[in-house]
Parts: sequence; C-alpha cells; structure tokens
Amino acid sequence: MARRIDKSKLKCNKPRPIKQGEAGYGEKKRVVLACKGGQQKLIKFGSADYRHNYSAPANENFRSRMRCDTDPPDKLSARYWACESLWARRKKRK
Repeated sequence: MARRIDKSKLKCNKPRPIKQGEAGYGEKKRVVLACKGGQQKLIKFGSADYRHNYSAPANENFRSRMRCDTDPPDKLSARYWACESLWARRKKRK
C-alpha cells in the first residue's frame, strides 16, 4: 500500500518529484501543495508515461494545446503547474 504524501512537509507552491512508495508514484511525475488566497490543495501533475521530450517543438505544441498563454489557468489546477513547471516558457534564440 502506498504511503500518503505528508502535506505538512511540503512548502507552498514548490513542486517536487513524487518519491517511490508515495501515492501517485508511477502515475504522475510531480506533486505540489498549491496555495492561493488561504486555500491549499495537493496537486499531482505530469504523466509518468511521457518521458523527457521537452524539445522546443514539443514545448510549443504542448503550450498551444493546453492554452497556457491564451487562457491562463488557475493556480489551484494541475494545468497551471504543468504549464509553469514542466513546460515553462522558453526564450527565443536570435
């Protein structure tokens, strides 16, 4: 049986990888205790099935597909953390 993630040990808005043995390991990549306006929510995000294709075209495709720039998500959603943590904006090369 997987052990629960202890919310008291997590810092607000600081994502970290899910450790082996914790609930969600093998299903999701990261976990974050999202805090906004007095609310707290434990969010697991990022599919563990997708490996490490964070190339520029893949990044652009994900950000457009998830509407990261045109329709910004709420901080208490997994979409927000995927956009900001896993698929962050890239600087354009000159």
